[in-house]
Amino acid sequence: MNDTILRVEQLSVSFATEQGRLAAVEDVSFDLRRGETLGLVGESGCGKSVTALSIMRLLPQPAGRIEAGRILLEKTDIVRMPAADLPGLRGRRIAMIFQEPMTALNPVHRVGRQVAEVFHLHRPELDDRAVAREVMAILDKVRIPEPQARLNAYPHQISGGMRQRVMIAMALAARPDILIADEPTTALDVTIQAQILSLMRDLQADTGAAILFITHDLGVIAEMCDRVTVMYAGRIVESATVRALFDDPLHPYTKGLMAAVPRLDWPSKTPLTTIEGTVPGLGVMPPGCRFANRCPHVMERCRHSPPPLTEVAEAHTVACYLYR
Repeated sequence: MNDTILRVEQLSVSFATEQGRLAAVEDVSFDLRRGETLGLVGESGCGKSVTALSIMRLLPQPAGRIEAGRILLEKTDIVRMPAADLPGLRGRRIAMIFQEPMTALNPVHRVGRQVAEVFHLHRPELDDRAVAREVMAILDKVRIPEPQARLNAYPHQISGGMRQRVMIAMALAARPDILIADEPTTALDVTIQAQILSLMRDLQADTGAAILFITHDLGVIAEMCDRVTVMYAGRIVESATVRALFDDPLHPYTKGLMAAVPRLDWPSKTPLTTIEGTVPGLGVMPPGCRFANRCPHVMERCRHSPPPLTEVAEAHTVACYLYR
């Protein structure tokens, strides 16, 4: 039985700029299965968040535009979904935890009111008393201490970790099938980060939601994900199970990311490994492999035509001419 709940097929996204329309994401394809956590990893600006916003149909308008591809939620193509149907998609079928809760939460409304709004939108059969009970229950589920006391607090009156828990509560309130987490622990210290990750694992086990986890932190990927897709400059360069990727990274960019992670067994003051060069700008993307200007194994054909994703082992694909 096919357990794929979300399939992204050859997605391409562009933005209108003073230099014309520039491609931010090109030919991105992956699938998400029920109950699993798929990691989407890459450095800032590689297209991770643009991909997530495309799935939610939340690209900034009128600048952002999906140029090509399909985003299939089971058999429904989100790209071609009428605008009138989108409110039933967002929150109810797919929910999103944004990177910075202080900007995602409304600063002039109390926490309790903002959580209650989700139930009013997606559970209209509940009366005010039932909604109040549900708000208390979901705040308790995301481990907010003394939830009754937090209901009347404004976002600026609670800590960053607490705000992130409120965002998770709002995302899970309608029990969505898919949860998109866009770097949900970036602004948190390591102790709170560990608590948030533990909370998300427990809630996933409870609800059965599939999670698309977006991050640039390989440690978080190793801890949270079943499979991982690596992006670079708007394209996918490698995809594998987490174990396969960490045991045997293949793409030169993935190898560079792995080598750049500090190790506890390194001698004191060991220089950090870096990837030489810089990511090409959106307006000057090369015609071939976008990692060619930084790759230690670059060949002439790499500069002229982009290598296609090639399956080199079971469920392990890589876009590199070294493996063709």
